[in-house]
This record gives sequence, structure tokens and C-alpha cells, in this order.
Amino acid sequence: MNQRFWAVVPAAGAGKRMASDRPKQYLEILGKPVLQHTLERLLKVNEITAIAVALGTEDGYWEALPFTHNPRIIRASGGSERADSVLSALDHLSDRAEPMDWVLVHDAARLCITEADILKLMSTLSEDPIGGLLAVPVSDTLKRVEGNRVTETPDRRQIWRALTPQMFRFEALRTALREGLHEGLLITDEASAMEWTGVQPKIIEGRSDNIKVTRPEDLGLAAFYLEQQIHETVS
Repeated sequence: MNQRFWAVVPAAGAGKRMASDRPKQYLEILGKPVLQHTLERLLKVNEITAIAVALGTEDGYWEALPFTHNPRIIRASGGSERADSVLSALDHLSDRAEPMDWVLVHDAARLCITEADILKLMSTLSEDPIGGLLAVPVSDTLKRVEGNRVTETPDRRQIWRALTPQMFRFEALRTALREGLHEGLLITDEASAMEWTGVQPKIIEGRSDNIKVTRPEDLGLAAFYLEQQIHETVS
């Protein structure tokens, strides 16, 4: 892969659903903050030139992490919403990155991402004209609901659960986010911003243990998955 790859980690969220005294990215799992686990996973991928971490202006926890002087970690200003944070990080990288470089955007709270899945995404999409994302097929039966009544049962064979990283060309993603936010678009992930421009991102099947810590019960599940992955590596 003779191309340059950058990573962006939006980490300015407050994580209000955790009902904690600190943002969820700084809650500890197996002795380390969530964000530390996540960044350590990304740093294992040597092909990633640098990682821009978008942090809140009043973040009082970042300095305690062991990344302050890491030359591959760049601190950027976060925004009020995820898309604002990602765009801010891309703007921060714009004097270093080329328009056709790749950028991988990864959730701060997806600490169970594996190096193998990241490399799979990078190698599969390296020559793709658009880019894409990790995802897993939905296994549950889905219901469309209005007023607490089921109106439809969609065909789950056509539904995938979006994960991260999501990987797109640097300038294409930056432009999509900037213009989408200007138009008031509801941008829930980078793929949705790219879809809005008329392209169709490619799906790469990832591991189902790449969960996002969102609620208190996710902490124990993430710890379980991390321990299972350690056993996989050792065995």
C-alpha cells in the first residue's frame, strides 16, 4: 500500500447516557481509560501516519493519558456534534495531508477494534474509487414502528450495522462534511455524508465484537471482549 493513511478520532462527547462523573471515553476498563485502549489499537497500525484526536475545549482528562508527546498523536479542537469534531480534525490535518490521501475515522468508544480489521479495511479499499466502512450483518428481526405499533418488518438481509473505522479520501470527506453541515444535513456517520453526495460506500464485514461503549452495561461487555482478544493473541 504505497499510499498515506491518516486517522481521526472524535472524542469531544460528554457521554450523558453513562450517568458518570466524566465523559465515557475516560472511564476505565481493565485499568485503562477507554480512549487509551482505542488509541493504542490505532497506533499498532504502522501504516497510519498520524492520528488527530478531536477533544472538547474543557477536556480536563486528556493530559493524564500517555500520548501528550507522542509524535503520531495530534490534538485538535472538537465541536458540538460528531461531524463538527471530524471536520475540525480534518481541517487541522489539511496542511499535512494530500487531497487523495485516505482518512480513517474511528469512534473513541470503540476500544475493541482489532489491528486485523483495520488492515483488512485499508487493503480492501486501497484502490477503491470511493471508500467504505466496516459493518456487520444484522441478525435480529427488525421492526419499523409508529406510535408503538409495528408497521413493517424490513428484510434484514439488506440491513447491516455500521461500525468504524470508516475510510474515505481526505478531501472528498472534508468537502462532504463541510457542505452537509452547511445544508443542515443530519450526519450520523461519515458514510452518510458521502452518500449524500451521491456515491455508494463499500461495506467490509468486520468483527461483531467491535462494540461502541454507550451505556453502563457496555463496560463489562467491552472488558470481556478485550480479555477474549488477548487470549486469541496468546493462543
